[in-house]
Amino acid sequence: MVHQLRVYEIFDHNKAAFHARFRDHAMRIMKRYGFAFLGMWESQIDDQTEFVYLLEWPDVATKEAAWRAFLADEEWKEIKRLTNAQHGDLVGEIEDRLLVKTAYSPATATPGR
Repeated sequence: MVHQLRVYEIFDHNKAAFHARFRDHAMRIMKRYGFAFLGMWESQIDDQTEFVYLLEWPDVATKEAAWRAFLADEEWKEIKRLTNAQHGDLVGEIEDRLLVKTAYSPATATPGR
């Protein structure tokens, strides 16, 4: 099992539009491709707001295939085009980290999906 940490820079002036798009569209479409969400948070660093979420994958190959499928999804591309046209760019910098559990990490049960 591997985990993926995603950190998006989001903007205060269109933050509500970002959350609506992620909640109502991105998550729904991502789930079609096997994305397993473990949690979502907002973080503040100085004057920058971040949206942070954690995904769980059975292996790296599954993660990579799912991301390719999601990014190629025609419904997602159209939703992204429309929301960006209406609200401007909703995401700035993106950080993507693959988290691989160490041998000495405490065992934890996987939350329900």
